[in-house]
Amino acid sequence: MRREELVDLNAFLAVADEQSFTRAAAKLGVSQSALSHTIRRLETHLGVRLLTRTTRRVSATEAGQSLIDTLRPALDEIGQKLAAIGEFREKPAGTIRLTTSRHAGQAILWPVLERLMRDYPDIKVEVSIDSGLTDIVVERFDAGIRLGEQLAKDMIAVRISPEQRMAVVGSPAYFANHPRPMTPQDLAQHQCINLRLRSAGGLYAWELEKDGREIRVRVDGQFIVNDSHMAVDAALGGVGLACTLEDNVQAHLGTGALVRVLEDWCPPFPGYHLYYPSRRQQSAAFALLVEALRYRGQ
Repeated sequence: MRREELVDLNAFLAVADEQSFTRAAAKLGVSQSALSHTIRRLETHLGVRLLTRTTRRVSATEAGQSLIDTLRPALDEIGQKLAAIGEFREKPAGTIRLTTSRHAGQAILWPVLERLMRDYPDIKVEVSIDSGLTDIVVERFDAGIRLGEQLAKDMIAVRISPEQRMAVVGSPAYFANHPRPMTPQDLAQHQCINLRLRSAGGLYAWELEKDGREIRVRVDGQFIVNDSHMAVDAALGGVGLACTLEDNVQAHLGTGALVRVLEDWCPPFPGYHLYYPSRRQQSAAFALLVEALRYRGQ
């Protein structure tokens, strides 16, 4: 059905309800002559007269009443559906689909979701754990969570965490047989645990920086993995050195299970951000999630 046909049918129902072209025109916000033209166009298209006009009132013909009886239930149902959809703008409800890395999901997203779903039982959340750079538009996610430096320029980004740091770590057992590296160049003499990037497929080049000097180091070793948590497990087992987010190894550093090196080559960098393509047509549930995740620290 074409758009103008829907307009014509709506105009017809308005005249039938008001039993007056004058009142119906005022209700629709159009001129009486324009409304008369619309009804004539509809009657011509259908090939039947729909309204009987007298000097005192307008009434539906038999064909017109049959059309009213057909249209009314359908339009009432459409109105109810539109009203239900409109409630999503006002009441936190509906499904939110998110993609995030495992670390961000566990450390930042889950504590917020746990409270949100408890307080708002009409909200449903689907979370996809993926370390790759997912195209949220193509995959039909409402939003994604990634480190700030990984975000596309055309995305709206909301900061949801403090700054992050990388940490190069090894176990005491490993360092019992290997000297601690003092510079990035020393890594060439070490067994390093490589991380394969799921998005690009290549190996992660360790990103180190000191006094404004940035270095990307290609490391070598026996073990390659595509999960940073398994890389930490390997470092705990003495397999070699791992380069991972500081948060992933903070507890192990505290207990002495891991030892940190090259700390002066690991400055802070932008933390996690929630990103999404548009501010328009946000549901109440999504707006609530954005505000709950928003980082308000210094």
